[in-house]
Amino acid sequence: MASSSSSPSVESTALPTARLTALLLAPLLAFLVTACSTPEARIEALAHRAHFEREIVRGTGFRHVIYRPEAPHSGSELHVYLEGDGTPYRLRTLISADPTPRTPLALELMMQDAAPTLYLGRPCYLGLALDPPCTPGDWTLARFSPAVVESLAAVLEHEIASGGYLRVTLIGHSGGGALAVLLANRVDAVDRVVTIAGNLDVSGWTRLHRYTPLSRSLDPLAGAPPRSSVELIHFAGGADLNITPALIRGAAARLGGAVIVIPGFDHRCCWVRLWPELLRTNFRAPSGI
Repeated sequence: MASSSSSPSVESTALPTARLTALLLAPLLAFLVTACSTPEARIEALAHRAHFEREIVRGTGFRHVIYRPEAPHSGSELHVYLEGDGTPYRLRTLISADPTPRTPLALELMMQDAAPTLYLGRPCYLGLALDPPCTPGDWTLARFSPAVVESLAAVLEHEIASGGYLRVTLIGHSGGGALAVLLANRVDAVDRVVTIAGNLDVSGWTRLHRYTPLSRSLDPLAGAPPRSSVELIHFAGGADLNITPALIRGAAARLGGAVIVIPGFDHRCCWVRLWPELLRTNFRAPSGI
C-alpha cells in the first residue's frame, strides 16, 4: 500500500519539472538555431519579413541575387542598395568560403525605404560562392574588379529599363560605396550616389590597415570622377576606425561631393536608426550636426 500510494506523488512532481526544464531550454535552443544558421538564411529571413522577393539574375559573366518589394512602389526614381564586403576573410589570412555579410546593413536600410527599391547583390555573395565562374579572388583581391563592376552594371541597366525609371540613386555601405562610385559613370540613369562609411580610397584603406593591396580591383580614386551631373553625398562615422572620416574627406576632395560626419557613429552603428530621417530630408545633414 505504501509503495503504491507513493507513485502518484513522484509523477506529479516529475511532470512540472520536465515542463520547467523545457521552458528554460527553449530560449537556448532558439539561440543556437539562430546562431548556427547561415548568413544567407538570416538575410532571407529578413527579406521575407520585409516582404521582399528574391530572384537570381545574370549579369555579364556572373549571376546575382537581387531583392525587390513584392508589391513595387510607384515612382520614377529607383533607390539601389549595395552591400559592404561582408566577410571575405575569416581571419586576417584565412579566406572565407562564403563572403556573405552576417549583418546586412544595406538590406536593413532598404527595409525602411518607401521609394521604389532594389537590393543589388554582389557576384558570388548570398549563396553563390560556388557558382561558376566564382573563385575566392572575386571577394578578396578582385572584389572591385572590372568584371564585377561590369556585371553589376548590366543587371542594373536591365532593372532600370524594365521598370522605366528615369533617375537612380545608388546607396552603398563600405565596399558597396566603392562600387556605387565605380558604377556611376557606367549607368547613365544614375544621378546621385550616397555612400555610408564608403571605401572611396581603396589604396589608402589597405595602407592604413596594412592589408594586402587589392591588386585586381579598381580604385574609385584611380579613374575619372563621376560626371558633374551626379550628386555625391558621403556619410562618415565620427568614431569609425575602419574607414575613417579623414580617409573619406581626402577621397571626396578628389571625387567631389559633400561629406557629412555623424559624431559617435562607427562603421555600423547607428545608421539604421538614423536612416528614416535621412530619407525624409533627402539625405541632408541631420539637425544639430
